[in-house]
Amino acid sequence: MISIDLNADLGEGAAFDEQLLGIVSSASVACGSYAGSAEIMERTLLGAKKAGVRTGAHPGFVDPENFGRKRLDLPPETIAAQVVAQLQSITAIAENVRQPISYVKLHGALYNWASEDYALAHALFGAVKSFNPSLAILALDGSRQLKAANDLGLKTIPEAFADRAYDADGLLVSRALPGAVLSEPAQAVAQALGIARDKKITSIEGKTLASNATSICLHGDNEAALTIARAICDALGKAEIAISTERT
Repeated sequence: MISIDLNADLGEGAAFDEQLLGIVSSASVACGSYAGSAEIMERTLLGAKKAGVRTGAHPGFVDPENFGRKRLDLPPETIAAQVVAQLQSITAIAENVRQPISYVKLHGALYNWASEDYALAHALFGAVKSFNPSLAILALDGSRQLKAANDLGLKTIPEAFADRAYDADGLLVSRALPGAVLSEPAQAVAQALGIARDKKITSIEGKTLASNATSICLHGDNEAALTIARAICDALGKAEIAISTERT
């Protein structure tokens, strides 16, 4: 039986975190910069511990007003320092509740920017390596993020998205454009099966993209998140694909 990791971005104050922890195998936990708080981090980490779910840090721009989804024109060293500060915060809480942080996944606009900009990704992940070289990098399959992390000798986990549209270059379509977020469960299920079973994704232009992703992401703040997660879980089960971190 083949398997694939199913990860969700949690700890962002959305409605379905507890239920999603009963479905996913990994949870990327907001570190308080764009959403979340120390209390929410602790609650999410404890929930993941109870559910047997792997946890990672989900740092982003320090910009709660825009939920970290606006690109801020800051020097790489400034952003790197902010990322490390967020890792320090969540790691202290994780150690206190004995639920380890095993990977880092950038959030929102920072994730998209680093997926395109090798120099930025290298600066950020160099800082991550200095903080804790055992942390893996969960990042967009085929992106500059993965190349930078690999070049730094960090473990990498390539991911693809069940609930986001792709462009012909394999990058995520801007949320400002129609159709960028897939909220219909049937669309997300088809994309998830394409990633897990067929190793391919169809871009918004109709181009077939090869996928080497070993993890599938869904967004916890999507209004349809729980419905989508349940539908994906059912579809993967019927296709005899296990939800597991075994391959990652």
